[in-house]
Amino acid sequence: MKKEITKITLREITADNFWDIIELNVSEEQKELVASNAVSIAQSKVQPECIPMAIYSDDIPVGFIMYCIDRDDNEYWIYRLMIDKKFQSKGFGRRAMEIVINIIKKDCSRNKIYLGVDKQGVASVKLYEVLGFRFNGKVYGKEHIMVMEY
Repeated sequence: MKKEITKITLREITADNFWDIIELNVSEEQKELVASNAVSIAQSKVQPECIPMAIYSDDIPVGFIMYCIDRDDNEYWIYRLMIDKKFQSKGFGRRAMEIVINIIKKDCSRNKIYLGVDKQGVASVKLYEVLGFRFNGKVYGKEHIMVMEY
């Protein structure tokens, strides 16, 4: 019997779920690839254009995602995606990305979404390529820039 896929939702970070989201972690070998959720939430306070969201599977927090219209280039960027080590490889990251991509696509004033990825994060690169992102040749530090045109 095939297991039923749980419902994935994005929720606002509030006082009620703040610590649950802060305590989510990637595996040790992935820590260099993504900023902590605490740093990302702090960034959203000083860059109010950033929209941090908790990723839930039913009522269980499984990850974090943050997107914005970047103040430097006035384009949509997905700044962060992290799925807790206990919940990886279950499709949660892909579904959360699909939800954010659909939210962004409702804004007809733009037609691109950017993100930066460390190429050592092979699973992340593969996910982004499956979703339609392609490398554009730009590199900022360790981050190789990918873009989706729609």
